[in-house]
Amino acid sequence: MLLMQKLVLVASTGATAVLYLLLALSVFSVGVVLERWIYFKRRKFDLASVSDAVAKRLRAHDLKGAKKDLGEMRAVEAEVIADALVFYEDGPDSVQEIVQKGLRQRRKTFESGLLFLGTLGSNSPFVGLFGTVLGVVAAFKELGAASANAAAGGGMGNVMGGIAEALIATAVGILVAIPAVIAYNLFQKKCNDIEENTAAMANQVLALMKSKLATKSTGKSNNRQISMDDVEDEGKRSLRPVEV
Repeated sequence: MLLMQKLVLVASTGATAVLYLLLALSVFSVGVVLERWIYFKRRKFDLASVSDAVAKRLRAHDLKGAKKDLGEMRAVEAEVIADALVFYEDGPDSVQEIVQKGLRQRRKTFESGLLFLGTLGSNSPFVGLFGTVLGVVAAFKELGAASANAAAGGGMGNVMGGIAEALIATAVGILVAIPAVIAYNLFQKKCNDIEENTAAMANQVLALMKSKLATKSTGKSNNRQISMDDVEDEGKRSLRPVEV
């Protein structure tokens, strides 16, 4: 019984504490959203123009120029591809491995804050509901304290007022969750775009490398074929009968 009394006493102040907690979380979430928005805004990436520029550089055998162009950009995609081009002469497999490594290293950076926003968006309504339950418990405590006489109507009025106040906690929880969920989905889309753009750039670089290797291989094969034909012709000439 003593434990129940203590719990009811905690419930009388618990709803207010939950409201302050939700307000603090909402302020923190606004800070995270602003920080992420600035981060992605400063790292915009135009896949079409950048990929065309890098392809022109590589076709012109200007590897240094391609590295320089990418190094002047702040985008995550440019950083990853620039690191991979260091291993351009080592072959397509090396470049592909470095691209994967670069994405793994930077994932914690460009996904920073998403875990908090996702957790807040999915759980703040339950936190608000918890505050509502505590408020309802406190309201029924007031009802139990009211005298069972003609003044009972006043006690019922206090209960209704307490329940109305308790429901505010649920409303605030939902209000905090909606922007957090929207921001989480938007920034998650940004992160997916980074990975897709990096993969597209890497595929283009690998395709150019493989085309270059295929061209070299074809040239060597043609040279070998011409050499064998020359040898055969020379052999036929040497076998011609000598006229006396």
